[in-house]
Amino acid sequence: MDAYDSAIRAACKTLRLPSIGQHYASIAREAEDQGLDYRRFLTAVLTQEVESRRSHQVAKHLREARFPVMKTLDQFDFSRRPEVPRMTCLAMADGNWITERKNCLLLGNPGTGKTHLALALGHAAIQAGHRVRFTTAMALAQDLSAANAEHRLSTRLKVWQRYALVIVDEVGYVPFEPTQAQLLFQFFADRYERGSLIVTSNLEYGRWGEMFGEATLTSALLDRLTHHAYCWTVLGQIEMDKVVNVIPQFGQQKFPKLVINTHIQ
Repeated sequence: MDAYDSAIRAACKTLRLPSIGQHYASIAREAEDQGLDYRRFLTAVLTQEVESRRSHQVAKHLREARFPVMKTLDQFDFSRRPEVPRMTCLAMADGNWITERKNCLLLGNPGTGKTHLALALGHAAIQAGHRVRFTTAMALAQDLSAANAEHRLSTRLKVWQRYALVIVDEVGYVPFEPTQAQLLFQFFADRYERGSLIVTSNLEYGRWGEMFGEATLTSALLDRLTHHAYCWTVLGQIEMDKVVNVIPQFGQQKFPKLVINTHIQ
């Protein structure tokens, strides 16, 4: 290492350009071999730093998203779920719908791919540069209840607002206590037109009152969730026989056909 190498590495450390400090020598050799001019060499060096930072950011955001498993859109079998618009889902991978603070609601029987699709859209959102967080509805209700009991609900809601997209899975699998229902309504209302949501549920909209226990509250909640939203019902055969055996009514539940919300802009 000569004086120039020492100066470059010291400058990279001061300017917090670790990837350039690590790779500039090999890039310089390639540039010399290929006869690149100074601008093309500088472009290669800066591109290396940008790509490195993006890679680290994606890895960080994937960790903080707390996905139970990694799922991607190319793993989702749209041929088995023709009611889910493939081209729309693929277009959503650019994350613009999150920038526009729209929502996505996925309804249908257990085992039909709702969570897979939600996780895949969340994964794509991270690749597009957004912060995402996954939670089940009950875990979220418990989180908000604990914060409320400790008189720090407003602070906790601000923490959730840091995420451009929150995925709330399994709404309707377990009924909520009245206080939990009110806190969830507050959570959803707090994100209205401020942050995006993906919500999955095994219950059609007409039965959401069973979860929240109050017609007025349920109506106001659905109004906020479905405004500027993609609303899809995932039909098809249930893939998990054990679900049908344990909870047979799920296999018999009737769901409406695909609904595309006309409010979406």
